[in-house]
Amino acid sequence: MNSKPKPFGRLAPCLTAIALMWLAVPAYGKVLATVDGTEITDTDVALALDDIGPTMPQDMQGPARDTYVLDYLIDLKLVARKAEADKAFDQAEFARRMAYYRDKVMMEGSLGTLGKQNNSEEALRKIYEDVAKAQKPDAEIHARHVLVPTEAEAKAALKRLQGGEDFAKVAKDVSKDPGSEGGDLGWFTKDQMVPEFAEAAFNLKVGQLSEPVKSQFGWHVIRLEERREKPFPAFEIVREQVARYAVQKAQSEYITKLRAGAKIERLESAPPPLPPLGK
Repeated sequence: MNSKPKPFGRLAPCLTAIALMWLAVPAYGKVLATVDGTEITDTDVALALDDIGPTMPQDMQGPARDTYVLDYLIDLKLVARKAEADKAFDQAEFARRMAYYRDKVMMEGSLGTLGKQNNSEEALRKIYEDVAKAQKPDAEIHARHVLVPTEAEAKAALKRLQGGEDFAKVAKDVSKDPGSEGGDLGWFTKDQMVPEFAEAAFNLKVGQLSEPVKSQFGWHVIRLEERREKPFPAFEIVREQVARYAVQKAQSEYITKLRAGAKIERLESAPPPLPPLGK
Protein backbone atom coordinates (compact mmCIF):
# COMPACT_ATOMS: atom_id res chain seq x y z
CA MET A 1 0.00 0.00 0.00
CA ASN A 2 1.41 3.40 -0.98
CA SER A 3 1.82 5.56 2.16
CA LYS A 4 2.73 8.70 0.23
CA PRO A 5 0.49 11.61 1.35
CA LYS A 6 -1.99 12.66 -1.30
CA PRO A 7 -1.60 16.26 -2.54
CA PHE A 8 -5.37 16.58 -2.89
CA GLY A 9 -5.76 15.96 0.84
CA ARG A 10 -3.92 19.18 1.59
CA LEU A 11 -6.28 21.39 -0.36
CA ALA A 12 -8.19 23.86 1.76
CA PRO A 13 -11.17 25.91 0.57
CA CYS A 14 -9.39 29.21 1.08
CA LEU A 15 -6.71 28.17 -1.42
CA THR A 16 -9.27 28.30 -4.20
CA ALA A 17 -8.82 32.04 -4.22
CA ILE A 18 -5.10 31.75 -4.71
CA ALA A 19 -5.50 29.12 -7.40
CA LEU A 20 -7.88 31.28 -9.42
CA MET A 21 -5.46 34.14 -9.17
CA TRP A 22 -2.66 31.92 -10.54
CA LEU A 23 -4.87 30.77 -13.42
CA ALA A 24 -5.08 34.37 -14.59
CA VAL A 25 -1.32 35.04 -14.41
CA PRO A 26 0.90 34.17 -17.39
CA ALA A 27 3.38 31.39 -16.60
CA TYR A 28 7.12 31.95 -16.74
CA GLY A 29 10.08 29.71 -16.05
CA LYS A 30 10.63 26.13 -17.10
CA VAL A 31 7.32 24.38 -17.86
CA LEU A 32 6.95 21.19 -15.82
CA ALA A 33 3.34 20.26 -16.61
CA THR A 34 0.15 21.56 -18.21
CA VAL A 35 -3.44 21.26 -17.04
CA ASP A 36 -5.86 21.65 -19.96
CA GLY A 37 -3.31 23.91 -21.60
CA THR A 38 -2.44 25.94 -18.49
CA GLU A 39 1.26 25.75 -17.75
CA ILE A 40 2.83 24.93 -14.38
CA THR A 41 6.46 26.03 -14.15
CA ASP A 42 9.38 25.51 -11.79
CA THR A 43 8.69 29.02 -10.51
CA ASP A 44 5.17 27.94 -9.53
CA VAL A 45 6.64 24.94 -7.71
CA ALA A 46 9.04 27.17 -5.79
CA LEU A 47 6.18 29.47 -4.80
CA ALA A 48 4.00 26.57 -3.66
CA LEU A 49 6.89 25.00 -1.75
CA ASP A 50 7.36 28.23 0.15
CA ASP A 51 3.67 28.06 1.10
CA ILE A 52 3.17 24.39 2.00
CA GLY A 53 6.75 23.35 2.76
CA PRO A 54 6.39 23.62 6.57
CA THR A 55 3.42 21.20 6.52
CA MET A 56 5.15 18.53 4.42
CA PRO A 57 6.87 15.46 5.92
CA GLN A 58 10.39 16.49 6.96
CA ASP A 59 11.98 13.39 5.42
CA MET A 60 10.55 14.24 1.99
CA GLN A 61 13.38 15.89 0.04
CA GLY A 62 14.78 16.16 -3.47
CA PRO A 63 12.80 14.74 -6.43
CA ALA A 64 10.11 13.23 -4.17
CA ARG A 65 9.40 16.64 -2.69
CA ASP A 66 9.29 18.34 -6.10
CA THR A 67 6.93 15.67 -7.44
CA TYR A 68 4.66 16.07 -4.43
CA VAL A 69 4.47 19.84 -4.89
CA LEU A 70 3.84 19.50 -8.63
CA ASP A 71 0.98 17.06 -7.95
CA TYR A 72 -0.36 19.51 -5.40
CA LEU A 73 -0.40 22.30 -7.99
CA ILE A 74 -2.12 20.08 -10.54
CA ASP A 75 -4.85 19.23 -8.00
CA LEU A 76 -5.07 22.88 -6.99
CA LYS A 77 -5.71 24.06 -10.53
CA LEU A 78 -8.24 21.29 -11.24
CA VAL A 79 -10.26 21.94 -8.07
CA ALA A 80 -10.09 25.72 -8.48
CA ARG A 81 -11.30 25.55 -12.08
CA LYS A 82 -14.17 23.23 -11.13
CA ALA A 83 -15.12 25.47 -8.20
CA GLU A 84 -15.21 28.45 -10.54
CA ALA A 85 -17.36 26.59 -13.08
CA ASP A 86 -19.77 25.41 -10.38
CA LYS A 87 -19.88 28.86 -8.75
CA ALA A 88 -19.13 27.03 -5.51
CA PHE A 89 -18.41 30.19 -3.53
CA ASP A 90 -19.94 33.55 -2.79
CA GLN A 91 -18.53 36.21 -5.15
CA ALA A 92 -18.45 38.93 -2.48
CA GLU A 93 -16.67 36.65 -0.04
CA PHE A 94 -14.24 35.60 -2.75
CA ALA A 95 -13.45 39.24 -3.50
CA ARG A 96 -12.83 39.96 0.19
CA ARG A 97 -10.43 37.06 0.50
CA MET A 98 -8.62 38.01 -2.70
CA ALA A 99 -8.21 41.54 -1.36
CA TYR A 100 -6.78 40.15 1.87
CA TYR A 101 -4.23 37.92 0.11
CA ARG A 102 -3.27 40.77 -2.23
CA ASP A 103 -2.61 43.08 0.72
CA LYS A 104 -0.68 40.34 2.51
CA VAL A 105 1.59 39.65 -0.46
CA MET A 106 2.12 43.38 -1.01
CA MET A 107 2.98 43.93 2.66
CA GLU A 108 5.41 41.01 2.81
CA GLY A 109 7.10 42.16 -0.39
CA SER A 110 7.41 45.75 0.81
CA LEU A 111 8.72 44.81 4.25
CA GLY A 112 11.09 42.29 2.68
CA THR A 113 12.57 44.96 0.43
CA LEU A 114 12.87 47.32 3.39
CA GLY A 115 14.66 44.62 5.34
CA LYS A 116 17.22 44.10 2.56
CA GLN A 117 17.87 47.83 2.38
CA ASN A 118 18.69 47.94 6.09
CA ASN A 119 20.81 44.79 6.10
CA SER A 120 24.02 46.11 4.59
CA GLU A 121 27.35 45.28 6.19
CA GLU A 122 27.94 48.93 7.02
CA ALA A 123 24.54 49.33 8.73
CA LEU A 124 24.95 46.12 10.73
CA ARG A 125 28.43 47.07 11.94
CA LYS A 126 27.19 50.49 13.07
CA ILE A 127 24.38 48.91 15.11
CA TYR A 128 26.87 46.44 16.60
CA GLU A 129 29.31 49.18 17.56
CA ASP A 130 26.58 51.34 19.12
CA VAL A 131 25.33 48.42 21.23
CA ALA A 132 28.86 47.40 22.21
CA LYS A 133 29.64 50.94 23.40
CA ALA A 134 26.44 51.13 25.45
CA GLN A 135 26.95 47.68 26.99
CA LYS A 136 27.90 47.83 30.67
CA PRO A 137 30.95 45.63 31.39
CA ASP A 138 30.06 42.43 33.25
CA ALA A 139 32.47 40.92 35.77
CA GLU A 140 33.48 37.34 35.09
CA ILE A 141 35.63 34.93 37.09
CA HIS A 142 37.43 31.66 36.52
CA ALA A 143 37.22 29.30 39.51
CA ARG A 144 37.61 25.70 40.67
CA HIS A 145 35.63 23.88 43.30
CA VAL A 146 35.32 20.66 45.22
CA LEU A 147 31.75 19.47 45.87
CA VAL A 148 31.05 16.98 48.67
CA PRO A 149 27.90 15.91 50.56
CA THR A 150 28.84 17.03 54.10
CA GLU A 151 30.55 19.90 55.87
CA ALA A 152 33.00 17.50 57.49
CA GLU A 153 34.13 16.24 54.08
CA ALA A 154 34.44 19.83 52.85
CA LYS A 155 36.66 20.71 55.81
CA ALA A 156 38.82 17.66 55.16
CA ALA A 157 39.23 18.67 51.50
CA LEU A 158 40.06 22.22 52.52
CA LYS A 159 42.75 20.98 54.89
CA ARG A 160 44.37 18.99 52.09
CA LEU A 161 44.33 22.03 49.81
CA GLN A 162 45.76 24.30 52.50
CA GLY A 163 48.48 21.73 52.96
CA GLY A 164 49.59 22.31 49.36
CA GLU A 165 47.99 19.38 47.53
CA ASP A 166 47.13 19.90 43.88
CA PHE A 167 43.54 21.15 43.51
CA ALA A 168 42.82 18.97 40.48
CA LYS A 169 44.01 15.87 42.36
CA VAL A 170 41.87 16.61 45.43
CA ALA A 171 38.83 17.29 43.23
CA LYS A 172 39.40 14.04 41.34
CA ASP A 173 39.68 12.13 44.64
CA VAL A 174 36.60 13.46 46.46
CA SER A 175 34.46 15.82 44.37
CA LYS A 176 30.96 14.69 43.43
CA ASP A 177 30.63 17.13 40.52
CA PRO A 178 30.98 15.09 37.32
CA GLY A 179 30.67 18.18 35.13
CA SER A 180 33.97 19.83 36.11
CA GLU A 181 37.30 18.27 35.15
CA GLY A 182 39.64 18.62 38.11
CA GLY A 183 37.08 20.96 39.67
CA ASP A 184 37.54 23.52 36.88
CA LEU A 185 34.36 25.55 36.27
CA GLY A 186 35.80 27.78 33.55
CA TRP A 187 34.64 31.39 33.21
CA PHE A 188 31.23 32.47 34.53
CA THR A 189 29.29 35.53 35.63
CA LYS A 190 27.63 35.94 39.01
CA ASP A 191 24.13 35.25 37.72
CA GLN A 192 25.17 31.89 36.26
CA MET A 193 25.66 30.27 39.66
CA VAL A 194 23.37 29.69 42.66
CA PRO A 195 23.46 32.71 45.02
CA GLU A 196 25.40 31.13 47.90
CA PHE A 197 28.14 29.85 45.63
CA ALA A 198 28.33 33.05 43.55
CA GLU A 199 28.53 35.30 46.62
CA ALA A 200 31.41 33.32 48.10
CA ALA A 201 33.31 32.95 44.81
CA PHE A 202 33.08 36.61 43.79
CA ASN A 203 34.29 37.76 47.24
CA LEU A 204 37.56 35.81 46.94
CA LYS A 205 40.90 37.21 45.89
CA VAL A 206 42.85 35.52 43.08
CA GLY A 207 44.46 32.36 44.46
CA GLN A 208 42.38 32.42 47.67
CA LEU A 209 40.48 29.38 49.01
CA SER A 210 37.01 29.72 50.50
CA GLU A 211 35.75 28.24 53.71
CA PRO A 212 33.16 25.46 53.14
CA VAL A 213 30.08 26.91 51.43
CA LYS A 214 26.67 25.21 51.54
CA SER A 215 24.32 25.28 48.54
CA GLN A 216 21.42 23.18 47.34
CA PHE A 217 23.95 20.81 45.75
CA GLY A 218 26.05 20.16 48.84
CA TRP A 219 29.21 21.66 50.33
CA HIS A 220 31.79 23.50 48.21
CA VAL A 221 35.40 24.56 48.64
CA ILE A 222 36.22 27.20 46.02
CA ARG A 223 39.46 28.65 44.69
CA LEU A 224 39.48 31.78 42.55
CA GLU A 225 41.82 31.47 39.58
CA GLU A 226 41.31 34.68 37.55
CA ARG A 227 39.14 37.78 37.14
CA ARG A 228 38.27 39.75 34.03
CA GLU A 229 35.61 41.88 32.39
CA LYS A 230 33.41 39.68 30.22
CA PRO A 231 34.34 40.41 26.60
CA PHE A 232 31.58 41.61 24.28
CA PRO A 233 30.92 38.95 21.59
CA ALA A 234 32.72 39.54 18.29
CA PHE A 235 30.65 40.89 15.39
CA GLU A 236 30.99 37.64 13.45
CA ILE A 237 29.44 35.68 16.33
CA VAL A 238 26.35 37.88 16.74
CA ARG A 239 25.95 39.00 13.12
CA GLU A 240 22.71 37.08 12.57
CA GLN A 241 21.17 38.51 15.75
CA VAL A 242 22.20 42.02 14.72
CA ALA A 243 20.72 41.45 11.25
CA ARG A 244 17.37 40.31 12.69
CA TYR A 245 17.31 43.30 15.03
CA ALA A 246 18.12 45.72 12.17
CA VAL A 247 15.33 44.35 9.97
CA GLN A 248 12.75 44.29 12.77
CA LYS A 249 13.68 47.83 13.85
CA ALA A 250 13.42 49.22 10.31
CA GLN A 251 10.08 47.49 9.70
CA SER A 252 8.66 48.60 13.05
CA GLU A 253 9.68 52.23 12.47
CA TYR A 254 8.24 52.11 8.95
CA ILE A 255 4.86 50.83 10.16
CA THR A 256 4.81 53.32 13.04
CA LYS A 257 5.38 56.13 10.54
CA LEU A 258 2.58 54.86 8.30
CA ARG A 259 0.19 54.65 11.25
CA ALA A 260 1.08 58.20 12.32
CA GLY A 261 0.17 59.51 8.87
CA ALA A 262 -3.12 57.60 8.57
CA LYS A 263 -6.58 58.13 9.99
CA ILE A 264 -7.38 54.91 11.87
CA GLU A 265 -10.73 54.37 13.55
CA ARG A 266 -11.48 51.27 15.63
CA LEU A 267 -15.02 50.01 16.09
CA GLU A 268 -16.09 49.08 19.61
CA SER A 269 -17.46 45.71 18.52
CA ALA A 270 -15.48 43.21 16.49
CA PRO A 271 -16.90 42.11 13.10
CA PRO A 272 -18.51 38.65 12.91
CA PRO A 273 -16.25 35.78 11.83
CA LEU A 274 -16.12 35.04 8.12
CA PRO A 275 -17.87 31.86 6.92
CA PRO A 276 -15.81 29.20 5.10
CA LEU A 277 -15.44 29.93 1.41
CA GLY A 278 -18.28 28.28 -0.51
CA LYS A 279 -20.77 28.23 2.37
